[in-house]
Amino acid sequence: MKKINVKILGTGSYVPEKVLTNADLEKMVDTSDQWITERTGIKERRIIDKSQNLSDLAFEASKKAIEKSKISISDIDVIVVATVSGDMPFPATACILQKKLVSNAVAFDISAACSGFMYGLSIAKSFIESGSYKTVLLVGGEVLTRITDWTDRNTCVLFGDGAGAMVLQASETENDVLSVHLGADGTYTNLLNIPAGGTAMQTTHETVDNKLQFIKMSGKEVFKIAVVKMTEATQKALEIAGKKDEDIALYIPHQANLRIIEAVGKRLGVAKEKVYVNVHKYGNMSSATTIIALDEAITSGTVKKGDLVNIMAFGGGLTWGAAVLKI
Repeated sequence: MKKINVKILGTGSYVPEKVLTNADLEKMVDTSDQWITERTGIKERRIIDKSQNLSDLAFEASKKAIEKSKISISDIDVIVVATVSGDMPFPATACILQKKLVSNAVAFDISAACSGFMYGLSIAKSFIESGSYKTVLLVGGEVLTRITDWTDRNTCVLFGDGAGAMVLQASETENDVLSVHLGADGTYTNLLNIPAGGTAMQTTHETVDNKLQFIKMSGKEVFKIAVVKMTEATQKALEIAGKKDEDIALYIPHQANLRIIEAVGKRLGVAKEKVYVNVHKYGNMSSATTIIALDEAITSGTVKKGDLVNIMAFGGGLTWGAAVLKI
């Protein structure tokens, strides 16, 4: 039996039009552009319009990816959406997206926070290589500004909204997903979470009054673990792919914080010019960050056809992952 490879047919991304700058945040909470920039590297972020939901952002990103892939919507066998901020607890946002695309594909969501796209990539790769499905639409998307406490200056400065998409398909010749490495450690679930809104702590007047339906994060602890785990995951992904730093044209780390990005690059011994950064424009978009950055890098010509790219992420769970891709 012939080995089935995974080809990346196309990528797409979409961010809302509304921009929220650090100057805007100065009017909302006790903060400053200098304070935010020094600690995070973020200058502005995108905010979803009241008339939109995550499925709308995912739809726009998916349309672009499908158009670039030169396939029809009927060719898509599976839709996977990685998100922690779906339209509703259920049904899956992937099902809502399926309806908007007018598709009959299998559809489901996955939850791995900022590592969601990496986890989805592993699922898509396995589906295709096993012969279960031929074509997968993978989306990473978030509307984090709707689960953010806008009175908490430590977290509200960090997050933004957006969605990215990738179409992957079986191929007998080309292999574009060279490796994916994942990890998780549930002993750190307390460091980054939304306490209320699930079945363990149902939404009540008390949980709303205490703002427990919003993102809570222990920033310093998450920072330390993120740097170590993204570095390790990247090294492992390179090892699995049989590649070295000199083979990689571009590294795309999760865009959570410029200091984390710089620390990971330093640990890996990677030249700054080989590390992609757009956190200053968008802030942390969780599962959408790596795919949006990848799509930008491809669209802008930062990477060209045949280049190898390493993408990596870290998020709540705690979860992490890295992958080596051929563009």
